[in-house]
Order: sequence, then C-alpha cells, then structure tokens
Amino acid sequence: MFLLYQIVLSILLIFSPIIILFRLLKDKEDKKRFIEKFSITSKKRSRGKLIWFHGASVGEILSIIPLIKYYEKKKSVDQILITSSTLSSAKIIKRFKFKKTVHQFYPIDHYYFTNKFLNYWRPSLAIFIESEIWPCMFNFIEKNKIPLVLLNARLTKKTFNRWMRVKYFTKTIFNKISIAYPQNVETNHYLKKIKTNGVKIIGNLKFTENDEDKQKNIDKYIKFKFKKKKVWIASSTHGIEEVFCAKAHLELKKKIKNLITIIIPRHVHRSKVIVSNLKKLNLKVVTHSSRNNNLTNTDIYIVDTFGETKKFHKIGSSVFLGGSIIKRGGQNPLEAARYGARILHGPNIDNFKDVYKLLKTLRVSKKITTSEELANLITFKKNKKIGIKIKKIGAIILKKTIKELDNLINDKLKKT
Repeated sequence: MFLLYQIVLSILLIFSPIIILFRLLKDKEDKKRFIEKFSITSKKRSRGKLIWFHGASVGEILSIIPLIKYYEKKKSVDQILITSSTLSSAKIIKRFKFKKTVHQFYPIDHYYFTNKFLNYWRPSLAIFIESEIWPCMFNFIEKNKIPLVLLNARLTKKTFNRWMRVKYFTKTIFNKISIAYPQNVETNHYLKKIKTNGVKIIGNLKFTENDEDKQKNIDKYIKFKFKKKKVWIASSTHGIEEVFCAKAHLELKKKIKNLITIIIPRHVHRSKVIVSNLKKLNLKVVTHSSRNNNLTNTDIYIVDTFGETKKFHKIGSSVFLGGSIIKRGGQNPLEAARYGARILHGPNIDNFKDVYKLLKTLRVSKKITTSEELANLITFKKNKKIGIKIKKIGAIILKKTIKELDNLINDKLKKT
C-alpha cells in the first residue's frame, strides 16, 4: 500500500509545476519561497538540538505559539523549526520576533523531498499538530529514529472512517507515532482503536491564550473608531454567509440605532465580491483597507486585510462564527469567547463539537438557522466572567502540555 501511495504521488508530481503556477496566480503561494515545498531552503540549521513543530495552517500554528514562546527561552533547545502549508500561516509566524525559531513551508510528501528535508534539518524531536498525518514523512522519521509526537490530535468520525478504508496501511502509519495527545474524548477513542502508541488525553490547546503584545496599541484605535457604534461581528464567513448576516443587520437596524456589522471573511481575497453582493441590498459598505474613519450611516464594515481578526474580536459583544451555515464544519469560537463575546453559530459545527459542547454548558453559545434568529440573539454586552473561565482552562492545558513535552525532551533529547 505504501508503494502504491508513492507511485500515485510520483505521477501527481508531474503536474506540480502547473498546480504551483495556478496557486501563484491566485496569490496562494509565496513567489520567493514556494521552492521550499521542494525541500530547497536558504535558511541555516544551527548546531545543537532542534525541535520541529508542524501545523497545517493558521489555527494550528496559533495554538502552538505559547509553546514556541516557552521553548524560545529554554537553553536545552538550540533551534526551533516551524513548518506549515499555507501562505496565511507563514504571515502569522513572521509577525512574531522569534530569535531561534525559523519557518519553512512543509515539503511535498514524496520520498525524495521528505528524505532531503530530514537530512538537512536533522530534528531531535518532531511534533505534528492535530490531523497532520503524512505517510512518507512518518516513514522517514521512523527510519531516522526521530521521536514523533502527534499533539492536540484530532480525528472526527468522518476522517476515522476514511482512514479505516485502508486499515492495514493506517495502522502501519499511526504505529510510527511515538506518543499521541488527543484534544478530546472522541479522538482518544479513535486513536486507541487504531492502536496508536502512548495515547494520553490532555485537552484542547486552542483553549490557550495567545495575546500579541504589539496589537494592544492598535486596539485603542479600533475602540475609538467604533466607540459611538453598536457593534456585532460576523467572523470567518464563507460563501452565502455574508448575505445571511447582512439580512440579520437589516432586521436589527429596525430597532437599534448607530448599528454597524463588522464582517471578517475567512478568505480576504473574496472582499470585492462580498462588497458587490452587499451593495445589492442597498447597504452602505466600508472596507478596512480604505482607512475611512467616517462611519456615519455605514451599515457593514468589511475587514479585507489579513491578520486583523483578534483586534476586532476584542470589541465584539456578539460574534457569529462562519463555516456553520454552509457545510464547512464551523470555525474555532474560542478566541471570541475568551474576550467575553456571545457566540452564535449555524448547525454545521462538526470540527469543533467538543468546544461548542463546553460553551453551551457555560451558556455562551447559541445555535441559529435563520437571519431572524441571529438578529434576535445578538447582545451588546460582554460577559467577562466567561472569558476568565476559558483563560483558566487554557492555562491548565498549556501547563500540562509543557510538562509532557519537557519530559520527552529530557528523556529523549539527552540521548541524541
């Protein structure tokens, strides 16, 4: 099965230049750095022990930033490598002024590129985040006798069933994991069914707080800009969800003065289309990139610049999380909830079931199916006590995670 996997990848590799070119034209690849996906790098590997973290995109990378900050200060770790697959995640990492941490795009999962990658970086410990399971890379990690951790592991019923279609292959790949830390009970159950090594549940790292100090001053500007407005937020929206939220705005506008709806699309390149669609509803729309400070009579404020979500979540008393009206499995609600916002979502939240279950218990989240329901449930008062509770949960999970990883480093890195 592994041989077949490699043959299929080798065939697909023929088309990789076309795929990369298409992604470059769509601004989904870095024009200077896309070659890193072919294990070509200009970054230097420092002497000593290197810990390697890999996360697919923004959510996974943000969840490990507190860990990166911790290991930046640890003398036992000489260098930290972060890999990710998306341009957006690379931009996030660049914002942090790390001293001994470098970022590289994750290589194509082909035996030539994975082998070249590992021979260059020679990690002492490999830590993969959530659902990042790469057969070829895992195979070479094992051959190089590198301890492999699956941190904050996540397997849904859908992905588990998909893996089990190739049962023997799946068990072979998952058996290469040295230890797995599932983020919830469901994943814990599935990992044990696959007979993954050393399964130990800690909790969801996405509960951990990750405040970027440099954003605090900008926060004051945003608060000043919207101080005379009644603000609610639609965050990480997809497809039809902007119009869905705009209709809720029209309902609210009948009874709320100085109302403004802030929409933060999941993909900012869609902003022009969103503006066009909302203007068809006779709404006055302003974009963040326009730097227009006159919000008189403005209905919708579109955040069309990258990496601004946290700043706006801090001022929102009610936040609708997208990807939940359409079938995308929802988006992570924890950041907005951490700032004391009421969380509103559609019926499709499979990707964050355990998180929403907790938020529902805390009476923070509400499910809606129509624009009218959304309008009726929006509040303009924050719940700071909930934010404190979530921060405490996150602090406990972070402490446990650090303890586990420290034990691994002390036990295994000193042998290298």
